Amino acid sequence: MQTEVKEKPRYAIVASVQLPEVSDVEFEASLTELSELAKTLGFQVVQTFVQKRNSFDRTAYMGVGKLEEISMYVKRGIRADELEDEPQEMDASAVEIDAVLVDHEISPSQMRNLELAVGCEVMDRTMVILEIFHRNARSRAARAQVEIARLGYMAPRLREAAKLAGPQGRQRSGMGGRGSGESHTELDRRKVRDRIAELQREIIAMELERKTQRARRLERQGMGLGGVSLVGYTNAGKSTLMRALTGSEVLVANKLFATLDTTVRVLYPESVPRVLVSDTVGFIKNLPHGLVASFKSTLEEALDASLLLHAIDASDPGFLRQLEVTDEVLKEIGADELPRIRVFNKIDHVGDEAAQAAWTAELQQRYPGCVVMSALRPDDVSSLRAAIVSFFQQDLVEDELLLPWSAQQLRGEIYSHCQVLEEHADEEGSRFRVRGEPEKLRSLRERLNPGSQGREKEHWEV
Repeated sequence: MQTEVKEKPRYAIVASVQLPEVSDVEFEASLTELSELAKTLGFQVVQTFVQKRNSFDRTAYMGVGKLEEISMYVKRGIRADELEDEPQEMDASAVEIDAVLVDHEISPSQMRNLELAVGCEVMDRTMVILEIFHRNARSRAARAQVEIARLGYMAPRLREAAKLAGPQGRQRSGMGGRGSGESHTELDRRKVRDRIAELQREIIAMELERKTQRARRLERQGMGLGGVSLVGYTNAGKSTLMRALTGSEVLVANKLFATLDTTVRVLYPESVPRVLVSDTVGFIKNLPHGLVASFKSTLEEALDASLLLHAIDASDPGFLRQLEVTDEVLKEIGADELPRIRVFNKIDHVGDEAAQAAWTAELQQRYPGCVVMSALRPDDVSSLRAAIVSFFQQDLVEDELLLPWSAQQLRGEIYSHCQVLEEHADEEGSRFRVRGEPEKLRSLRERLNPGSQGREKEHWEV
């Protein structure tokens, strides 16, 4: 009989400096976000240390007094009553602080000095995000992109690692005088550059392969195909929306960056034109620039879409910041000019029915044309689906087609590419009143009855 092995709990402290230009609301929101990132990484945040300063300390990010306070807390360890889920038995190792998480990106020397001062591992915000991406990347392209970002982040930190290693880390070999050998740091940095170049070549090859696959997919589906991309702040319920709209099983987890790879599914029930829905990686405030660049090919799925669904957490008091972050990233990848429907999700998390109704009315007044909903309510999902289908049907035209009795095997073509409004039969075959894309209708008419265009209307009976 197998015994389930429980992962050892990991405990962390959050440390942050509040600068004069950062409001209390924005500062608290950033700390909350870092705690959620820590949760995704498997940490339980047990304490937060905050210091207000005019600027970051150049040596160790925080002032000496605050560093001593953190150091004392780390040495003391955690009491059982400080934990969210107090374990029945706590051994000595379970009460230790595993890491200090800093809510900014700090320099290699600041990180090294901070670790020496507090006596445990230090991870800045960028390192936390990179580690989450590293753990959650599944596809070959995503793993390569994450590795490039991680290597770019680590390269300037190799020098600080060499300092900690001492004199033996500075010189690797050499037969002549001073400087004739190659230092560990120089060799490691060269290896990093070579590996980044290799990964970039792989990504270029994968991008070409992906474009070929996309072209083949579009060719197979024909021109009657619409594309929708779900974009938005991470943890805004995009995966839940994706599952509700497509009837597919996709990962739904209450964690930031639970999914990284783009998922593509068909809108269900299927519509005319057929619509593909893709879910992209979520955005976040202060997303490392290296990750924005390295994930550009993943985010560019949004550029292939005809319509963006911008998911926003309606229950988050800081939703305006979500809007700003998403708009900024979309602008970076050139997707800010695409048609967009703002979808305020999770309205069911906003108090009672009266509170939900009041907040819905206010959001609709502020953002005309937006959809306020809960992805857990079938009626709300149906309304959103109707809005999506309406967008793709706005350019459709009505026409009439004759399907001769000798070509009944093509009936499926009509139903696949058109919305059939009416059908009846006469001595020549089946006659359809349909809605569809003009080019697709012209193509169908030529296939169904070449040389007889224009005669259908004479035979149409209402």
